[in-house]
Amino acid sequence: MYLIEAYILRRIVVFFIAAFSAAIVLAWTVQLLARINFLTTSGQTFFTVLKFSSLFIPAVLPLVMPFALVIAVAQTLSAMNQDSELVVINAAGSPHRVVWRPVLLLGLGLSLLSFGIANFITPYARLTMRDMTANAHADLLNVFLQEGSFRRLSDKIYLEIGERKADSSIGRLFIVDQRDANLDLYYYAVSAYITEKQNTGDGRAGNYLIMKNGEIERRDNKTGDVSIIRFDSYTFDLSEFAPAGKNVTIYPKDQFLTYLFHPDPDDSYYQKRPLQYTAELHKRLTEWLYPLIFALLALVAAGDARSHREARISASFTAISLSFAFYWLSYFFAGKAETDIAYIPLLYILPLAVTFLLLFMLLTNRSFRLPPKWADFFYKTADLRHKHRTAANKGGR
Repeated sequence: MYLIEAYILRRIVVFFIAAFSAAIVLAWTVQLLARINFLTTSGQTFFTVLKFSSLFIPAVLPLVMPFALVIAVAQTLSAMNQDSELVVINAAGSPHRVVWRPVLLLGLGLSLLSFGIANFITPYARLTMRDMTANAHADLLNVFLQEGSFRRLSDKIYLEIGERKADSSIGRLFIVDQRDANLDLYYYAVSAYITEKQNTGDGRAGNYLIMKNGEIERRDNKTGDVSIIRFDSYTFDLSEFAPAGKNVTIYPKDQFLTYLFHPDPDDSYYQKRPLQYTAELHKRLTEWLYPLIFALLALVAAGDARSHREARISASFTAISLSFAFYWLSYFFAGKAETDIAYIPLLYILPLAVTFLLLFMLLTNRSFRLPPKWADFFYKTADLRHKHRTAANKGGR
């Protein structure tokens, strides 16, 4: 690799890392906040929360990488053009591959990395995350760890305990059940404990709450009548108060690539929606090419030397806009492919057609340029803003 190629690659990598890191942090924060209710109400430790939230990152990486790359390449080449570096490279007689090679090598490397993450790391992370979610719902002991505050167990069911004793029993239990719009139930007990035993009806094991020395208050919301039932011992299945989490539904996005090639015929979800598995398989076989395609797109949009008037607007704007257009169109075809098999060939036709078009434009020294009227409009707008900003700075002095 020539020195100038290493220089270009280093600048792009630095810009890529900055854009990529910012996007990952933002996506991770959004995903964490969207599920903050689960993390706070299931009584998880800090390290469990940290592990759970970090499992979102692999699924985001293949989505963020191509966009971070196109931004990094477009901005780097635009800056080099503005500093006349691309002009100097051309004037020195260097071939176009001096600029192309570092960009394409990085795009190819990120494409291979995207393939590995999407097909091996992401399914493992998603399966682990679903297991953690299921265990948090099933392990109801975690719900009772906090004392002296109301906890939301599920929709319209709340619980408060007075104390958690050393022998794992519960002191002063209060439960509110408002699932029935016509009837409110209030459970009071001096003490209680949780036990696991076998259900003789269907043979499954479950957690049961044994309440001692308490009463149940039934309030009719229509008539206002209140009835109280006192008891020495009262037992019920805790599945009434929290969803069972052991039966985890595995979706096509959660499966490894090898499974998508040969789904289990006994898979209940596969039996209901077999086309989703087919669509997911073909998405996995095409989406990993996006970093390379976006690298080509950025090269066509910003890889040649141009006047400062054109460079001020068209290069980065064009590259990023076309990237979003391409991704939206491919996302649309992928969504349609889950219900209509006729869209599956388009998952291959679109990236291949765009790749051949971009290669043709590169080899024939063509580039994307805004229409002259658009370019003049953007240029005048940017120039007018620059004049207003300059005048404001002078007035401030």
